[in-house]
Amino acid sequence: MKSAVETLNPTRVRLTVEVPFEELKDSLDAAYKKINQQVTVKGFRKGKIPARVIDQRFGRGAVLEEAVNDALPKFYTEAVNEAELNPLGQPEVDITELKDGETLNFTAEVDVRPALEIPDYSGIEVEVDAVEVTDEDIEKSVEQLRERFASTSPVERAAEDGDVVTIDLQAEVEGEVLEDGVAEGVSYTIGSGELLDGIDDAVKGLEAGGEATFTSELKGGSAAGKEAEVTVKVTQVAARELPELDDEFAQLASEFDTLDELKADSRKRLENMKQYDQATQAQERVLEKLLELVEVPVPEKLLEDEINTRKHNLEHHQLGQMGLTLDKYLEIQGKTAEEFETETREAAVKGIKTQFVLDELVKTEKLNVNQEELTEHLMRRAASSGMSPDQFAQAVVEGGQVPLLVGEVARGKALAVVVEAATVKDTNGEIVDLDDEDEVEAATETVEAVEGVEGAAEAADEEKTEG
Repeated sequence: MKSAVETLNPTRVRLTVEVPFEELKDSLDAAYKKINQQVTVKGFRKGKIPARVIDQRFGRGAVLEEAVNDALPKFYTEAVNEAELNPLGQPEVDITELKDGETLNFTAEVDVRPALEIPDYSGIEVEVDAVEVTDEDIEKSVEQLRERFASTSPVERAAEDGDVVTIDLQAEVEGEVLEDGVAEGVSYTIGSGELLDGIDDAVKGLEAGGEATFTSELKGGSAAGKEAEVTVKVTQVAARELPELDDEFAQLASEFDTLDELKADSRKRLENMKQYDQATQAQERVLEKLLELVEVPVPEKLLEDEINTRKHNLEHHQLGQMGLTLDKYLEIQGKTAEEFETETREAAVKGIKTQFVLDELVKTEKLNVNQEELTEHLMRRAASSGMSPDQFAQAVVEGGQVPLLVGEVARGKALAVVVEAATVKDTNGEIVDLDDEDEVEAATETVEAVEGVEGAAEAADEEKTEG
């Protein structure tokens, strides 16, 4: 076999392959064997029909077609490996010449990863928010904890903000009561915004036994998105009582003996959270700077596939779980279809460029992913998917998604290397020294977000379904 490569543009090549006919022998033998098992000829046992009889009865052309279909993938792969190409997607193959007994010639056009040159990135400088936890932050955190330990007691007065009311609801659309529009004994905290728009104004001022009607757009159910006439009846009004902020509360709400110890722990937790947010911010800003340094051509076919994948994931997974259509989502977001298309394309371009650049860094920096790193990443992805680690791992393996996870971790490590080499300062002008462990984890999550990675288990399930 002989092959040659012609570069059509930075992301697409044409392979020209010439195969001497004798190299088709194994595929020809396999073709005769396959046809032997599929046909019957009087006077011959099944599977024992001579090749000359098959040629006479069914035509040499049918045998050649079967043989070529069997051989093309092997010769294409050999040509790709010989040229040391990194193909993206399936090739467009064209058989240019097939002479029985002489030669098979074909061309294959395919998108390839562009050759990238990563410049010195040690001069990257970014600014991030300073880690500052105020007394006000502590008070807010403790107050939220206090809210969780609030008690309620029925009162004989009109409902006010913050009260917990027990209500019955009935929704009508165009004069018809919805089958799934009736609910009784619903507990609702006035002002929480957890139910329908307009319900707070409707129930405030009502005592137990009071009733009101208001119009609201339904957020879910059979008539989601439609205007409904909602009747609400208050069956009980209860006042919320917050516990005193003292050492007794600290012992009730935590493992600490004093309120001061509880507040000190709250400060530490908030500092840890802000440090993690700071690390994530550093990753994002360093990545932006890195992408600005590298010229990355993007294959158009790959880009279109990525755009379609992102749309599919949004519509069928994220929005589907929320009971929203794409049109409704755009309405909520205040975006036009054109703005959505532009944003999706820009995000897809950035995701592809990120993968290309970080994969190149993985190669040049000779980064590897060990079993412990892969296991930790799998555990985190399992937790975010709502599956057990065992279930998630099984779905990943069965769907052939292990390389996907390895790639995510490797690219996270590559970004962490760049961040380590960059100068990161906070808004106070202080140099930020990011924790190595947090750095890699935050970097991996940043890469996932930019690349628009869907759950590996989700991808595996989908692949099994489509397969």
